[in-house]
Amino acid sequence: MGPIVGLLLAAGQGRRFGSDKLLHPLEDGTPLAVVAARRLKAVCPICIAVLRPEQTVLAGLLAAEGLRTVPCAEARDGMGHSLAAGVAASPDAGGWLVALGDMPFIQPQTLRQVADALSAGASLAAPWLNGQRGHPVGFAAGWREGLLALAGDAGARDILGRHREAMLRIDTTDPGVLRDVDTPQDLVRPRP
Repeated sequence: MGPIVGLLLAAGQGRRFGSDKLLHPLEDGTPLAVVAARRLKAVCPICIAVLRPEQTVLAGLLAAEGLRTVPCAEARDGMGHSLAAGVAASPDAGGWLVALGDMPFIQPQTLRQVADALSAGASLAAPWLNGQRGHPVGFAAGWREGLLALAGDAGARDILGRHREAMLRIDTTDPGVLRDVDTPQDLVRPRP
């Protein structure tokens, strides 16, 4: 079995944010997507970031973090295209840990739990918080053909919906699994 490859999907438009949210600095000055990439890279030594071709600044930053960048012109048409491009770029993967560039608050131990579940033989795995599935999502290599066929904005939602029984549910207390950044207000630290 090949390695679990980290896929960072970072090709979104970020229209609701008002500027390029993936380059927006967090409290320590590090761009949001770079934080997400570092956390993913700490768990998966082989990581691929899928970007729109014009995201040259972000591509440079992520390459400097050790991620291979894959441009996906079809990303404008939805996350399914990005996910398929990342899978196509990693034909020898034993599975994929799929993370989103606008979710930098997922704790490393949560990423590790999902990757470990795949390594231990899970077909699908994801963290759950208060009964809600979060990110990242792990896919074993057996899902390759289904992932390569993805298109549009649904991403892998259809696969996950049709194959709920195959999902290994990892209960967590990590609020980062549900915390994505769509607007500047999403960066405000949540109250305990």
